[in-house]
Amino acid sequence: MDDGLWIDVMNVSDIPGVQVIERHSFPTPWSMRAFVSEITENDCAHYFVMRNGRQVVGYVGMWLILDEGHITNIAVHPSWRRRGIGTRLLKAIAAHAYRLGARRMTLEVRRSNYKAQALYEKFGYSVVGVRPKYYLDDGEDALIMWKELNQDEYQAVSDIGNRD
Repeated sequence: MDDGLWIDVMNVSDIPGVQVIERHSFPTPWSMRAFVSEITENDCAHYFVMRNGRQVVGYVGMWLILDEGHITNIAVHPSWRRRGIGTRLLKAIAAHAYRLGARRMTLEVRRSNYKAQALYEKFGYSVVGVRPKYYLDDGEDALIMWKELNQDEYQAVSDIGNRD
């Protein structure tokens, strides 16, 4: 796909752009320090950005623990939504996780975030439980979603580091 968008490993210089997306996407955005810690100190963490030139237009992060990938966050800048970026980021992080030995993926999503739930369900995630009062800002419940990974789906999929 030659749309000028490409996925790359997140680095510290990407964090200001990521924080812009965070502020547009979440009521309680992560701090710069939280992202710096994730990408420089957490050996379980894997973070990627979607770029349009130098601009960060989306990002995804996950922790890889044994054979499970736990998506910590994913967001796309509002002006770049509805262009398949979230889907590409989900596919790329799952392919990366699979190559590293993960065989299932999990995430939490706000009970009220129907758009995100629809994306995850389209991608094969299903609700398996609830974390009551999970979100500290308003006490909203989180739905726990899981997806099994398989070789056919992820063997060749990944555009990380490849400029389309």
